[in-house]
Amino acid sequence: MAKEVKFSLVFRDMWQSAGKYQPRVDQLVKVAPAIIRMGCFDRVETNGGGFEQVNLLYGENPNRSVREWTKPFHEAGIQTHMLDRALNGLRMSPVPKDVRKLFYKVKKAQGTDITRIFCGLNDPRNVIPSIQYAKEAGMIAQASLCITYSPIHTVDYYVGLAKQFIEAGADEICLKDMAGIGRPVSLGKIVAGIKKLKKDIVVQYHSHAGPGFNMASILEVCEAGCDYIDTGMSPLSWGTGHADIIAVQEMLKDAGFKVKEINMAAYMEVRTQIQEMCDDFLGYYIPDLNHINNSLLVKPGLPGGMMGSLMTDLEDNLKSLNKWKVKNGQPELTTDDLLIKLFDEVAYVWPKVGYPCLVTPFSQYVKNLALMNVMQMEKGKERWSMIADTIWDMILGKAGQLPGPVAPELVQMAKEQGREFETKDPQSYFPDKLDEFRKEMQENGWPLGEDDEELFELAMHPEQYRAYKSGKAKADFEADLAKRKAAKNAPAAGAEGPKSVTVQVNGVNYKVEIAYGDAVPAAAPAAGAAAPAGAGEDIVAPLEGKFYLVKDNSETPKKVGDTVQAGDTLGYIEAMKTFNAIRADKAGVITAILVNSGDAVEEDDVIMKMA
Repeated sequence: MAKEVKFSLVFRDMWQSAGKYQPRVDQLVKVAPAIIRMGCFDRVETNGGGFEQVNLLYGENPNRSVREWTKPFHEAGIQTHMLDRALNGLRMSPVPKDVRKLFYKVKKAQGTDITRIFCGLNDPRNVIPSIQYAKEAGMIAQASLCITYSPIHTVDYYVGLAKQFIEAGADEICLKDMAGIGRPVSLGKIVAGIKKLKKDIVVQYHSHAGPGFNMASILEVCEAGCDYIDTGMSPLSWGTGHADIIAVQEMLKDAGFKVKEINMAAYMEVRTQIQEMCDDFLGYYIPDLNHINNSLLVKPGLPGGMMGSLMTDLEDNLKSLNKWKVKNGQPELTTDDLLIKLFDEVAYVWPKVGYPCLVTPFSQYVKNLALMNVMQMEKGKERWSMIADTIWDMILGKAGQLPGPVAPELVQMAKEQGREFETKDPQSYFPDKLDEFRKEMQENGWPLGEDDEELFELAMHPEQYRAYKSGKAKADFEADLAKRKAAKNAPAAGAEGPKSVTVQVNGVNYKVEIAYGDAVPAAAPAAGAAAPAGAGEDIVAPLEGKFYLVKDNSETPKKVGDTVQAGDTLGYIEAMKTFNAIRADKAGVITAILVNSGDAVEEDDVIMKMA
């Protein structure tokens, strides 16, 4: 009898792999019936990871989104699954234990059946507690092997890891080939090894198409006994996304596997709706290069789920760097120039920091470190001259045990800066905090939400949730979208275009200045910001991003009149999902703070003054 292979539509990951944002809840609810009518999916990926964070970034409640999005699939008998970053929950940074335990209770109550737990370090100390918390909440615990290709990450390494997860109670195993660089034959051997450990364990394979291996990999893992295959669909398949369901289904059918048929009329309906979502606003955040397969990705091994935001962010980094180059009489770089420099530097940095699997958040950390190196070296500065604290946490072992050794020059740098390598359980560094967040909600008069889901959102994404509640997140998003639409529809050379547009958010009008070509609109002073008349020296932004006085509520924000010592943290620039500390070069007194928390700043903008 032919072995049956079942399919999962990674709808959330399709969008994350293509661009920066996800569909709105009204769009999700509209497309769900057509996905169900396609008739070929036993599972749909509905939420998790960056999905719920981007809901907040454009001003939408992720709890409502998850509840309404999972409901039609449950009614149709289709399982829903989500992405879960183990110690980091749904965010880039580690999460307190009490917040992690609440996480699974909330997601189960909202309608998510399966949680795909992964740690980019493949550290069992991070994954095994999440297996236990998920099962206690009634969820199916799917433990992931984060796949990469290095001298350390062998077939035996992965089979041994799966053995630990199965013994800890994992219901299923996922081969999370997030960059699509797993070699097909080796992947087949890993699946065969897992099935030898436990014949009836469910194995699911997830891969991205970009480097070009994944169709061969899908065939190999199925021949070895894989049960579920993640797929995407047009117009978001291939490129930095996933193999299209049509090609995968036809390949496996020809190979003799039992697979479900595809209702092509429904497929075309879903395809049309996805294109309509792109035309509405999502397409403004999908770079053209992300539609193209690129074997250059084999070398840096960057994951497809990160490439969507990377290409969007790279536009801003390139503008910032070229602005500096023009100012200093140097030739400008093209996108391809910067991309190749970045890919080469990622390949250089990765072994130096101990071969973490390049998946969130460690893919961002390695990529950010590489990009900072490139930016600094292009300006004549030293490599490693700017390393964010969260990246140091990874290097020092605070986020978990690195698979390989750290390079001697980084060990020496840590020693010079008084940083110590850690060996304790990573969770021990992040104490419980739910009571603090519950108190904040009570003080603000914010409801805790059904099943404490609003409390969970604040605890999981503090800064983003506060910006969502204040309306700032939606205002910033609407302003940015208006600029992108205006730029895409820029007037022909010599023609006169609008100099500004007005967007309305929650009944409040926001005026957005528009620049064409190289023109730069005059920046309006931030509302409520201190006057730039403070005495002393300028403190400038070291890079482009969003300025924050603190990165979480455990810190006390600096204020005018505070005395600081050399090395003290003045604030942070959040760029590329990482908080980069701005430190005082010398002792002094803060005489002015010229931007508000959450304001966008460009490199070399004056953000404070000190005397």
